[in-house]
Amino acid sequence: MKNVALSIILSFAPLFVLFSQTNDTRVITTAMPLLLVSPDARAAGLGDQGAATTPDAYSQYWNPSKYAFADENFGIGISYTPYLSRITNDINLIFLSFYSKLNDRSAYGLGLRYFGLGTIDLRTIEGAPNGEAKPNEFALDASYAMQLSPHYSMAVSLRFVVSDLNLSISYSDATAAKNMAFDISGYYNSYTFPMFDAEGRVRLGYNIMNLGPKLRYFKSDEGDFMPANLKLGGQYDYIMDEYNTLTLSLETNKLLVPTPPVRDDNGNIIAGKNDDVSWMQGVFQSFYDAPGGLSEEIKEFTWSAGLEYSYLEAFKVRAGYFHESEIKGKRQYLTLGLGIRYNYVNFDVSYLFSTAKIHTPLDGTMRFSLSFFLDKGGSGSKPQNSEK
Repeated sequence: MKNVALSIILSFAPLFVLFSQTNDTRVITTAMPLLLVSPDARAAGLGDQGAATTPDAYSQYWNPSKYAFADENFGIGISYTPYLSRITNDINLIFLSFYSKLNDRSAYGLGLRYFGLGTIDLRTIEGAPNGEAKPNEFALDASYAMQLSPHYSMAVSLRFVVSDLNLSISYSDATAAKNMAFDISGYYNSYTFPMFDAEGRVRLGYNIMNLGPKLRYFKSDEGDFMPANLKLGGQYDYIMDEYNTLTLSLETNKLLVPTPPVRDDNGNIIAGKNDDVSWMQGVFQSFYDAPGGLSEEIKEFTWSAGLEYSYLEAFKVRAGYFHESEIKGKRQYLTLGLGIRYNYVNFDVSYLFSTAKIHTPLDGTMRFSLSFFLDKGGSGSKPQNSEK
């Protein structure tokens, strides 16, 4: 009964669209998957990536170690993402972020993420009305970033999350799940170097995020895994001249959560490994426990590619592609984006359309982000003279 109710509500969650699963899929599910939804339009326009892109106000989510290389001393970001917009208009994700540089080498950031799941009419197994729920989830986090060298920085983040699915309406032992989690991230930012008749620059980034104990929706349960995740990204800037820059970025992601084993009718494991383990063991086990062996482990990595053209940092056009294996969720889509900057205000918009037979909850969705930058800082992430 508990699992039925929880699955119904989680079916509105962003990553694991339960109605798209078949017997041929082996999707890894976690609690609170909203923590893996791209919160801003800039990253969404690049195929949902940001581990190695240039610093911006939304680096708090993607890779807060980028803040140490930010050009401006202060930044504020506000982003709105409608969800399942083709079905309803009361499900949305709101993201607020702020960062401030403490000096030329360090910075701190704050972020608030709120996911409203709208109003859900609850029913019993027999189909009788069983009340009304307005589930919601939010996360509040803080980060600290520091340059460890002229080219490399690291950051740590601490996050407090609450997932209130309103299950207490139907179950006396249900509770709003609360938890603490942390991230560890790094960012490499090279000097410019000669490339053909222009200049080039390389950036690399990683973020090991949402590490923490299991979330408990029921007092009598052991809990569900947090969406621990590994992001690895790279970016190359082709700086044609002082006005025009072309950027190519690539990123891969992997859930650091155990893969569900294959069981027989009696519940005995016939392929894979036991997934009833601690969250820490689950992080390491996630690399070698797929029932299908190495070939399935590789399919658990999603990948995305993005291309961006920038004119004077004031006008940007973006395109991206995201790919996920058909047995791990089937998310495959193209994205388009546009960015306009005027003085210290930056506006971004993106659009997503599915290329797979199964549509994602964000198919046909436009996202909007607004950023404010104050107090111009040092050289930060912009092109500098090459260094031997």
